Amino acid sequence: MSSLPALPLPVESEETEVALLDRVFFALSDPVRRRILERLDGQSLLVSELAAPFAISLQAVSRHIQVLVRAGLVRQERTGRISRCSLDAGPAYAAAVWLNRYAKYWQEQFDLLAATLTEIEERRPERERPATSRRSRRKRTTPRRAQR
Repeated sequence: MSSLPALPLPVESEETEVALLDRVFFALSDPVRRRILERLDGQSLLVSELAAPFAISLQAVSRHIQVLVRAGLVRQERTGRISRCSLDAGPAYAAAVWLNRYAKYWQEQFDLLAATLTEIEERRPERERPATSRRSRRKRTTPRRAQR
């Protein structure tokens, strides 16, 4: 697993970094807000366009958007009464860097699983192992039916 570089966050103090992460993780804790971010991936949308697939009021979607704006995950530009939203992935990257510190714990589990599966395969009697004859190892150039 590749690790994310530990880039410095654009914050003034460690307390501010903690507050940023708190806002980002709070924003990501709601499925509606996560779906809003998914919809904004690669495009900017009007608030009404963002609200369309949700079975909640436009006002409720606007409140979710404001949580995302406070977390820095969404930029909102207003022109008169029209509001357009776009994704800002910077704070999500900061959260990913923070989470990546703990990747070693689940990576160890994957390594242990791979070693266990290898050990199980090595202990299987020869007759129960999948066939790996010379023929099956060769790359076929024509479909099986055509070979008959």
